[in-house]
Amino acid sequence: MELIQKYFPNLTDDQIEKFKKLESLYQDWNLKINVVSRKDIDELYLRHVLHSLAIAKVMPFNSGAKIMDVGTGGGFPGVPLAILYPDCSFHLVDSIAKKLKVVNEVVDGLGLTNVKTTHTRVEEINETYDFIVSRAVAAMPTFVHWVKGKIAKRQNHELKNGILYLKGGDLSEELQDYKSATIYNITDFYSEDFFDTKKVVHLPMKFKG
Repeated sequence: MELIQKYFPNLTDDQIEKFKKLESLYQDWNLKINVVSRKDIDELYLRHVLHSLAIAKVMPFNSGAKIMDVGTGGGFPGVPLAILYPDCSFHLVDSIAKKLKVVNEVVDGLGLTNVKTTHTRVEEINETYDFIVSRAVAAMPTFVHWVKGKIAKRQNHELKNGILYLKGGDLSEELQDYKSATIYNITDFYSEDFFDTKKVVHLPMKFKG
């Protein structure tokens, strides 16, 4: 928890309380339905929460923003971002029902009112969003294909509407066809070794009317 406050020193008491609660909620539910590896549960704040919040270092969301988290798994990056941005709405989507059961229990346990979940493939979603976030669920060309037509037309942020993707390693080949993509090294924001090869990729996407 000190890690979170180190990089996000202006949290409200309510946000601090919710972030603190995360660990016990995940530990409890992970025993029943395994969504996070044992090692990762022991380092939940570093490997999941802080990693998720790297998106906020690249793009602080404005009040009223609509964000979809595709392939949310155990609720990352969506749940930590929803705690950080209570005035934004988050739609967490996954095709695996048991993972969303954990997410729903965590969301209820935290009393988050700005999160909804849907058990489906993302292609079935017919809404538009300012940003679509995810954590390395597919190669970028596949992901772009999945989320086509789901970007809102109206721009409300410094960065153009589109994808904010948490990825690691060498991305040059995967992104060679996406000249408008910007790669942000997470080590520019955090000093922990865990983030040495990790990045946030921003890919602006046009609204498809």
